[in-house]
Amino acid sequence: MSATDAIPGSDAARAEARRALEICNACRYCEGYCAVFPAMTRRRAFADGDLDHLANLCHNCRGCYHACQYAPPHEFALNLPRALADVRQQSWADYAWPGFLARAFRDRGAGLAVLLVLAVAAMFWLAGAVSGSGGGFYALIPHGAMVAVFAPVFLFALLAMAVGGARYWRATRDLGAAPAHGLHHAMTLTNLKGGAAEGCNFEDGDRFSQARRHFHQATLWGFLLCFAATAAGTVLHYGFGAPAPYDLVSLPKLFGVPGGILLVIGAGGLLWLKRRADPALGVSRGAGGESAFTVLLFLTGLTGLALYALRQTPAMPALLILHLGAVLALFLALPYTKMVHGLYRTLALIRDEGEKRKTKP
Repeated sequence: MSATDAIPGSDAARAEARRALEICNACRYCEGYCAVFPAMTRRRAFADGDLDHLANLCHNCRGCYHACQYAPPHEFALNLPRALADVRQQSWADYAWPGFLARAFRDRGAGLAVLLVLAVAAMFWLAGAVSGSGGGFYALIPHGAMVAVFAPVFLFALLAMAVGGARYWRATRDLGAAPAHGLHHAMTLTNLKGGAAEGCNFEDGDRFSQARRHFHQATLWGFLLCFAATAAGTVLHYGFGAPAPYDLVSLPKLFGVPGGILLVIGAGGLLWLKRRADPALGVSRGAGGESAFTVLLFLTGLTGLALYALRQTPAMPALLILHLGAVLALFLALPYTKMVHGLYRTLALIRDEGEKRKTKP
């Protein structure tokens, strides 16, 4: 009996994932691999909600594919990484709010490119429409104008992600929850170590590597440090009357510079690995959109660092507009692109740990 509620709208992606998991559940050769397989063995049948849960537990390390005796050219043609990647992508669209925005960005990198162009154009318009009276960046775009643009966008992104996460949480409510253990697995990317802690097989066939885990960690911590830098600047501005620009030895810079470097290294590394990886083991469609979002992360970090390095030069206005445009596009796209996988994977890991405790004899 299924442990989760079914999500309406079963489609070809879920049908293929169900077929693959039923074969895996009979074989069980990969029991010692990632969290997907123990969770799979706790089920006899797979409702749509189960498929969404298992798909979001999968980190696409691809170890199971290279160990599988039923992978092509076997007549079963089992490709579990792709089947779960397709369901995972479908689940983000199904839970997203509002849904039409998820469909706009899910399959096409061009959607993100258009969004970036529009965001940069909006920054150009803003710079021309308002006159700054402060120093540094605020001479080009006043602080109040930046807040008026970015605060609603940021709050909307948070709301949209909260609605999507709540929908997933409700759909898997019967599984239980263990937040501390789940968050630990999410922050340490335990499942990218592979079954034998040797790494995953993402970029180089059956050769194990920790590269993807390390680049993911750099991206995650880079993003969090950049966010901490923005939060610290806000507190200094409103709480202590200390507006930007800040010295290198200040919280915004101590967070922001290492964060930008990590973001560039992590996003750049993930793009490099993706170029080396076999596309047949990823999503059937929408790989361009995934790469486009990683490019946007890379561009956000790179323009931020360039802006800091060249803030006293004539290049500052153009860099500021490009950086703010990239950040604006990033926040607008957060709930509807690959970036949202962090939310769903964390929730899935929390649910998985809860289910382990509920079913433990």
